[in-house]
Amino acid sequence: MKSICFSAILILIAATLSLPAADAKSERRTPDGKWRPGDMARPRPPVITPSNWGSDEKPAPPPSDALVLFDGTSLAKWKSDAKKADAPADDTAKWKVESGYVEIVPKTGGIRTREKFAGDHQWHIEWATPVEVKGNSQGRGNSGVFIGGLPEVQVLDSFDNDTYPDGQASALYNQHPPYVNASRKPGQWQTYDIIVERAKLDDKGQVTQKARLTVIHNGVIVHHARELETKVQEGDLSLQDHGNPVRFRNIWLRKLNSDGAANTPAPAPKQ
Repeated sequence: MKSICFSAILILIAATLSLPAADAKSERRTPDGKWRPGDMARPRPPVITPSNWGSDEKPAPPPSDALVLFDGTSLAKWKSDAKKADAPADDTAKWKVESGYVEIVPKTGGIRTREKFAGDHQWHIEWATPVEVKGNSQGRGNSGVFIGGLPEVQVLDSFDNDTYPDGQASALYNQHPPYVNASRKPGQWQTYDIIVERAKLDDKGQVTQKARLTVIHNGVIVHHARELETKVQEGDLSLQDHGNPVRFRNIWLRKLNSDGAANTPAPAPKQ
């Protein structure tokens, strides 16, 4: 009897060892613990029609306190973000600049700002997917906005184009869908205003307030003060080459004056 039990145990162990390892991605869950990343069963955000704010043929001038990263004429503040295996010695950004915008040249790699920026900021980015619609789901007007240490803000043609909710336009990729789908039609200019509040740390490096991210898509709030698990205090901006000729223009950032450091004294009282 003992020998039979021992043989059964050996068979059970062998069978267990022969099972394929669990797919790590299938075991992951979004921050709320309810969904797998990219789950097509996840409910879709409602579709709305945004205002025309920011859709003009010519972009509005940046605020006077903005640092302009792309003004429509030069990528001097950017470098190529090609994969290391393919990266040439020359790190000049390889995307096409014309008519006030920069367009992705597929397979040249993404682009990244040469400078990193510490602290809290408002980032402004305008983008347009191709007028000619090709593909569907993730294969249609795909790119992404990456601010150092934070989740990707997805760029995608999500106008009448179904995909998994945490992968549609303005989603925090594989984490949070937007509250609503505020996408414009293919070829129309769209705006992102991304407000980044870095985590507050004490003198021992412990978090006293989590990092927070707010995203405004075409003038509509689609994420508000999302709390993030990151201690990163600075970062650059990178734009993704996902093989689609997406266009970008009018890229700038503003440092938030949240502590009043830039305030000026009150004027002296009149005598």
